[in-house]
Amino acid sequence: MKQNLIVDYCAYILFRVVSFFTYFLPLNFSLFLGRRLGDLVFFLDRRHRAVAYANIRRTVAEKLDTGACARIARKSYQAFGQNLIEISFIPRINKRYLQKYIRIEDKEYGYQAFDRGKGVIFLIVHEGNWELSNIIMANLDVAFVLFVRDQGLPRLNALLNKYRLAHGAKIMHKDASLRQLIEVLKSNQSVGMTVDQGGKIGVGVNFFGKDASMSTGAVKLALKYDCAIIPIFYTRVKGPYSKVILDQVFTATRTGDEEKDLRDNLQRLFVIYEKYLRKYPHELLWTYKIYKYSRERDVLILSDGRTGHLRQCEAIAELTRRQLEERGIKTHLAVREIKFRSKPRAFLLGLLAKSTGKYECGGIGARYLRHALTPESWESLMGVNPEIVISAGGSAAAVNYLLSVETQSKSIVLMRPGLLSLNKFNLALIPRHDWPEGRGLPFFWQSHLGGGKLPAKNTIITEGALNLIDSRYLIQKAKSFSGSGLLRGPLHDPCIGVLLGGNSRDFSLEPQAIRELAQEVKKAARELNADILITTSRRTPETVESLLKDEFTAEPRCKLLVIARENSNPDVVGAILGSSRVLISSPESISMISESVAAEKYVVVFQAGKLGAKHTRFLKYYQDKGYIYLEQIQGVSRRISQLLKDRPAVNFPQDNLKVSEGLKRIL
Repeated sequence: MKQNLIVDYCAYILFRVVSFFTYFLPLNFSLFLGRRLGDLVFFLDRRHRAVAYANIRRTVAEKLDTGACARIARKSYQAFGQNLIEISFIPRINKRYLQKYIRIEDKEYGYQAFDRGKGVIFLIVHEGNWELSNIIMANLDVAFVLFVRDQGLPRLNALLNKYRLAHGAKIMHKDASLRQLIEVLKSNQSVGMTVDQGGKIGVGVNFFGKDASMSTGAVKLALKYDCAIIPIFYTRVKGPYSKVILDQVFTATRTGDEEKDLRDNLQRLFVIYEKYLRKYPHELLWTYKIYKYSRERDVLILSDGRTGHLRQCEAIAELTRRQLEERGIKTHLAVREIKFRSKPRAFLLGLLAKSTGKYECGGIGARYLRHALTPESWESLMGVNPEIVISAGGSAAAVNYLLSVETQSKSIVLMRPGLLSLNKFNLALIPRHDWPEGRGLPFFWQSHLGGGKLPAKNTIITEGALNLIDSRYLIQKAKSFSGSGLLRGPLHDPCIGVLLGGNSRDFSLEPQAIRELAQEVKKAARELNADILITTSRRTPETVESLLKDEFTAEPRCKLLVIARENSNPDVVGAILGSSRVLISSPESISMISESVAAEKYVVVFQAGKLGAKHTRFLKYYQDKGYIYLEQIQGVSRRISQLLKDRPAVNFPQDNLKVSEGLKRIL
């Protein structure tokens, strides 16, 4: 094991100095200093403090009581500080000290365990002063062997082992053979072991409602050698007065299924420890990531109410699910719509998020969110504990960031995140049309990113809007749609799909333009003997809807006409994308065009109306890359015929592949 001699000397000297002073100081005053030490570490150790707060919020505290989470976190640091000081008491500890300050509850359970004659495992989790607990166990007038793992501090280890031996504990190092351990149990002696923090090799059990990896060594021994287990819990009553709680004798149950027996018995043990942790939550060492090796992940999508943004978030969630599934990890997806009390409060939230650090705790993020969001929206967010938060659009970015601070989760943001720097997020996915190549960035973004340079590690530039479209998706949607009863007869190849959006801030879909488009589509269908499939969006003007009904209701080649305002079948768009050889799209929806291109079909976008600079950049880039064919309405029929005659290669972006690579880095 790697040794740091300087640290070893310093730790050894510090321990001897502290032990010297605490030997002469009153116990209560020494422990008072320990609490102040815990306070100091609490305020300085921002990263682990935030992890502790998130763990407490997820487990023992009421989710809406953010103040309680902060109080428990601080009290746990104070307990840790007292425990450190208390280790320096070891030289003065004797039976008189133990009789005065330590009360052992239900001591008879320990003797009952030895009466079985097959050895005893005193089992603990990383809570309380486990170093002192070992000495207490060694003074129960029973044979006790302590397993120790030497760290890279040989002098300090030697000193602690000297104290342990002086107080009746026998020492066995962690690298000792399994045979030695078995001999200890067969001779009806006891050993001390921990059961939490299973790491990569542990077994998952339900711990406060979520899968967590726990250590299996004690349960494996109990199953194989029938030794008894005594779950113990250490808690401080006041000052140096403490109690050790011995739970009832635990014997492993067997069904013959080794894997099931291991998991079930481990689960039974953690039901016991949950009971004590709910009562004494400040005693546990909360500063490690309890659910790091869980076989489950909770993914949360924050919806700003815009369908296009939600669909892009769903695409990221699906890519995340696939990646985790490959590792044997199951995902649970939830969607929460965020609603602000007012626009000024939403703007203020962005400013507050901008000045909030990633490791802030004490419920700061929750308080900011409570001020900005409606009560219903705030309560719905506080009721979840995601490991991954996904959002799209500037208005949701501040909520994403503050919630990720609150829960210490991974944050993924799509599009520019309003007032926030991209570096605040674990992964930022920025469409190229939001970050035009070859153009200077606004002053605000330059100041955030150092002269307009993108952060290399956490930012991916996508060519279009992210979506779920792939061959698997198209097959699934076509299959689901086939039984909808909306098709007017069997489809014949080729099919021409028409996707119409609607009015937006910069764009207006005029009836006259759609009338001309209808004539072009009919003309192409007659020449190619093709079927026509049409759908609108909820933004489509009613005048355009009426016109479409007039033009296509009696058209024999039109096998599908869906007015989205009247029929919300979720499989319509996917069925059209999968069934058509050529897709005709209105120009104002970046999401709709990106989905059409992702279907790997010929995509003709007709020019109509006035578009903003961002949409214009997007269309030009897609046309230059050969992803779409941008046409005046009068040329749509000619372009369709030319594409189906010449059959040029279909080009499409590889956004999902790039995003998948980015996800691998953060998951």
